[in-house]
Amino acid sequence: MHSMSDYSSAIQLRSDRWSALREATGGLTRGPSAGEASQLRQTVDALFEALSMMEPYWAFPGISAFNQMRRHYEQGKLDDLSFAVNRVTRALTTGAYRRRSIPLERDSVDQDEQDDEAHQSPEMRALSKPYFEVLIVDNVSEQQERWLKSNVTGMRRPEDPFVYEAVVVPSIEDALIAVLFNHNIQAIVVRPGLTLKSEKIEEILTRYLARAGGREEIDALMPENYGPELCRMIARVRPELDAYLVTERSVEEIAGLDLGICRRVFYNSEDFMELHLNILRGVQARNKSPFFTALVEYSKQPTGVFHAMPISRGKSITRSHWIQDMGAFYGPNIFLAETSATSGGLDSLLEPHGPIKEAQELAARAFGSKQTFFATNGTSTCNKIVVQALLQPGDIVLVDRDCHKSHHYGMVLAGAHVSYLDSYPLSKYSMYGAVPISEMKERLLELKEQGKLDRVRMLLLTNCTFDGLVYNVQRVMEECLAIKPDLIFLWDEAWFAFGRFNPTYRQRTAMDAANTLRSKLRSADHAVAYDAQQAQLKDADHETLLKTRLLPPPTARVRAYATQSTHKTLTSLRQGSMIHVNDQDFKGEVEQSFHEAYMTHTSTSPNYQIIASLDVGRRQVELEGFEFVQRQIEAAMSMRRAISDHPLLRKYFKVLTAGDMIPEQHRESGVTSYYDTEQGWTDMWDCWEKDEFVLDASRVTLCVGGTGWDGDTFKNKVLMDKYGIQINKTSRNTVLFMTNIGTTRSSVAYLIEVLVEIAKSLDELNDDASGMEKLGFDRRVKNLMEDCPPLPDFSRFHRAFLSSGNSHEGDIRKAFFLAYDDTNCDYLELNGSLKEAMARGDEIVSASFIIPYPPGFPILVPGQVISKEILSFMRALDVSEIHGYRPDLGLRVFTQAALEGVKPGLKAAE
Repeated sequence: MHSMSDYSSAIQLRSDRWSALREATGGLTRGPSAGEASQLRQTVDALFEALSMMEPYWAFPGISAFNQMRRHYEQGKLDDLSFAVNRVTRALTTGAYRRRSIPLERDSVDQDEQDDEAHQSPEMRALSKPYFEVLIVDNVSEQQERWLKSNVTGMRRPEDPFVYEAVVVPSIEDALIAVLFNHNIQAIVVRPGLTLKSEKIEEILTRYLARAGGREEIDALMPENYGPELCRMIARVRPELDAYLVTERSVEEIAGLDLGICRRVFYNSEDFMELHLNILRGVQARNKSPFFTALVEYSKQPTGVFHAMPISRGKSITRSHWIQDMGAFYGPNIFLAETSATSGGLDSLLEPHGPIKEAQELAARAFGSKQTFFATNGTSTCNKIVVQALLQPGDIVLVDRDCHKSHHYGMVLAGAHVSYLDSYPLSKYSMYGAVPISEMKERLLELKEQGKLDRVRMLLLTNCTFDGLVYNVQRVMEECLAIKPDLIFLWDEAWFAFGRFNPTYRQRTAMDAANTLRSKLRSADHAVAYDAQQAQLKDADHETLLKTRLLPPPTARVRAYATQSTHKTLTSLRQGSMIHVNDQDFKGEVEQSFHEAYMTHTSTSPNYQIIASLDVGRRQVELEGFEFVQRQIEAAMSMRRAISDHPLLRKYFKVLTAGDMIPEQHRESGVTSYYDTEQGWTDMWDCWEKDEFVLDASRVTLCVGGTGWDGDTFKNKVLMDKYGIQINKTSRNTVLFMTNIGTTRSSVAYLIEVLVEIAKSLDELNDDASGMEKLGFDRRVKNLMEDCPPLPDFSRFHRAFLSSGNSHEGDIRKAFFLAYDDTNCDYLELNGSLKEAMARGDEIVSASFIIPYPPGFPILVPGQVISKEILSFMRALDVSEIHGYRPDLGLRVFTQAALEGVKPGLKAAE
């Protein structure tokens, strides 16, 4: 039986142990030999002991039923035991316990086969009442526990929109473990009798309590504050939940306390009906999807269409003799809900006052922002909206050089002067990492010394990167605000919308870090620490400031924006995205310009289906995001383990670890890998709390150079064409597998089967290969694994596009529009005239964006000087897709005359 260190997820740990118990108890009923029976009994004993530590935190099957199964075992009623365990395991797998009572006695009648979720139609599942569990925290006897449960669940009525069961635990520690362990919990009732300590084993306590503040913080609690402090601690790990505090203390004592997620306080009350109604109301507040509901209702109304969109109500299709197949494929509802109307219960995305406005407010609550705005044409547009709203011509922006191309084009539109920051290179795998904090501080301090800090407006970074590298967001904002206290941060979280719904990941999201920082800056402790550091750093030199973890002044303004491709990692139709705002100066300084930028880039005919899917996607993550993200990470972890443990797969493939992708100086925790074949799983919390960069576990970068195929060939010719496996990102010798909230265990199993089949075929090919064929294979592997071209840094802007002679920042807008005149440009061949010109020492300047796929970001931007390193890299590229480069003509560059004719300085930027 696997130990706890063999699992990265509590969900999978419990599921696998029930499955193992079903197999072992079934074996005992089949008349095994004495030796086999002895071994099976040892397994059953161990599994019962392990499950006894978990089952008190779940309503199904319930601790009473679990103890009854143990008694069956002890009394030798093996058929009864096997039947009950089989029923429980099946119900946990299918989710049947969510819809009905599951009888565990052999003489009971059950409609398992007919009622299994797998056999239900989507329409039937939509009609069933959603199920959740309520955690009651009170130290009571077994008899009192039965009384509590019966009183709470006895309030249920046929007209209730939901069904719930109760779980009772005695202590603060148990409650914190329960909400981290049990994804079914949607509400917590905290009663006066709760205690502090749990009796569970140390391994479980240590693993889960760190996320809620750690054992030391819990040990320091005073008994009179147990209830309020528990509400506050749960808010830290699962802020989406509702808590209800039952207390014997006076109103005056409670009023001044931080009650975290507490929705209501009951004073010495046993009014179970009032509690029941509040629980339902709290869950319903998250279950609302105002725009989706409005669209559904609109689709049911009889309407006459005398405006745009013949497809509205499906009329142009149902009357057609030729396109009936479209109607048959999509069904009627999508056309009934297709309209350009903004009345009739609907709303306008450009000027929302009804259900879209409410949906955006609910999204702001869910994602921890102050304002949230929907977008129906992707995060590329979101990025341009934010950039245009916040920047004016001549503003200096520090930009992650390998960010998405929409940011570079946004700088062109805004007329900002761009100062590019270089990420650390991972030349061995032909990819870039992330921008070290020292690089950001160095650039800000340089600009301060040059007297330009007042022009610095924004820092723009990608969090997390396509390859899964995640910044320490709070640290970045703190240290940069220490140098520039009003700096604006734009965090491109296109691939990180899901991060909000996992306690480990949440702390590194822009909105959570901004909220934490706002609270920190208001605290007296921070003011004291800041004053002490300022005294210590008086007259400090440049190097000292770089090496010191700087604290921002208490007067610093927290101004954070996050753009998220909801459709990439959560439930939404393609191009559904959100802009999240946490800017203390938004109302007074930005709101009007943001509105204008939003109007500029947002269609007057937004897709209502996309808006509705954003609304429903938010509803889903507020209710089950915690569970689904856990399962997403577990799927990726299972993939890591399966590949790392398989000797044949290790021969040709390697899963890149944090140690491979993050240099040691940026991993203060010392964690090098989430999984080790000997040690098992590493708890991620430590590195996610401390390290400058961490690796998103849901992304598995697989080095495939050992197969002799480059990443692009492996993606297209092998995975897609031969096995139907779709991926997106590749590098010269790697492919990236990303799990999401829709990834299943069977998908992971299929991928592993495919990789094993590929490895076996390579073994067979090499066994049958001639000496020359083996030599050719070895050379291809060496070329991919050892002869990797070094990745170039950003060179510099040509002096014609610099804002001043000694600066890094360049006017990309000026260069972009200079290239509109063809007479200012020429084409040079990569391996001919360009190479010759650079050999002569000519200064060659790019006139366009050059974006190879992979890596998918500009290696050249308009106005950038082409360095020897960039030329070498381009010549070594073996990818078929390079945007901006024309193989028939060459590289588009500026003529010398065009460069000499440019007027330098800020005025030209306008």
